[in-house]
Amino acid sequence: MNSTDFIVVRNDLPQSKIIETQLPDGAALPADALLVKVVSFAFTANNITYAVIGEQLKYWNLFPAPQGYGIIPVWGFGEVIASNHPNVAVGETLFGYFPMATHLVIEAADVTKRGLRDAAAHRQGVSPVYNVYSRVSDDPTYAGRQGDYRALMLPLFMLSFMVDDFLAENEFHGARRVMLSSASSKTAFGLAHLLHKRPGVRVVGLTSKGNVDFVKSLGCYDEVMTYDQVTAMPQGEPTAYVDMAGNSALRETLHRHLGVQMVHSLRVGLTHRASDADEPVLPGAKPVWFFAPDQIRKRAREWGPGGVDQRFGAAWAELVPHLPDWIRVVERRGVHAVREAYLDTLQGRVPPDQGLILSLAE
Repeated sequence: MNSTDFIVVRNDLPQSKIIETQLPDGAALPADALLVKVVSFAFTANNITYAVIGEQLKYWNLFPAPQGYGIIPVWGFGEVIASNHPNVAVGETLFGYFPMATHLVIEAADVTKRGLRDAAAHRQGVSPVYNVYSRVSDDPTYAGRQGDYRALMLPLFMLSFMVDDFLAENEFHGARRVMLSSASSKTAFGLAHLLHKRPGVRVVGLTSKGNVDFVKSLGCYDEVMTYDQVTAMPQGEPTAYVDMAGNSALRETLHRHLGVQMVHSLRVGLTHRASDADEPVLPGAKPVWFFAPDQIRKRAREWGPGGVDQRFGAAWAELVPHLPDWIRVVERRGVHAVREAYLDTLQGRVPPDQGLILSLAE
């Protein structure tokens, strides 16, 4: 059996191709291994971030590809079509981190009723969260459209949740205004939804002119500004900047405009893919990267077993009712449709209210 894999040139992301890779026959799987068919996966700007920083954070290691190429990781669903593990049945549905491919072999370990881990050696250099699969066959909240929303938003909302928690834990570093770039992105509006409930801070969304109406319609930003308006922003208010865009020129403009009133500057995303490798020292707080797994590990220690899941689950439950109004799910199937969706996302052509659910299988 072969897998159809969608691979990209690591240092030239617009370049991609389809390859076929040989898989072991189901009857010849190694001990405890599973052969999984990738049923569907979400694709968002966050997946582009995975590709941009794939080298630094070892995302390229997760799913090996030929020299110079990479397979972008995606969140989605898989069906076990062959199993050599005594406690995992054929036909089970798994939710987790998959390759942009039609199949994956998982070396199942730490199998419980709720999930399992891929113990493949090449996957162990990343945060453990990326190697865990939930067993969701009997969970209706992972089925149908609810499953699509989970694939599209659950991993991004975990990032939103941890940024919100980090800012609140640090009392927003004294800020009374929290500014989010790329305000139409799913991670940004998930964060805005959480911040909007925090007393004492105003949430300002920065976006392009074409996305203003959508961002305003979300109802979770106190103010919406276009990028060309930022130098008209009042300067006297302590401000925290959450940079989802990764645009060096915008970051510099904001820092120089606000000066010492830029009391915190947090780098989270790269939706604009416009960061300079060698940036100047800027006025105000030094920009720092936020890495969600670090905050998750910290809170896991402090909140105890199940503490993160319990708190995140409550936040997710409050978000879910909004998603049908905020996200229009669009399904695309087949090699050509996946390539088109990939390029559209890479070039910023996907409307902000659209959520792409893809499959390489026709």
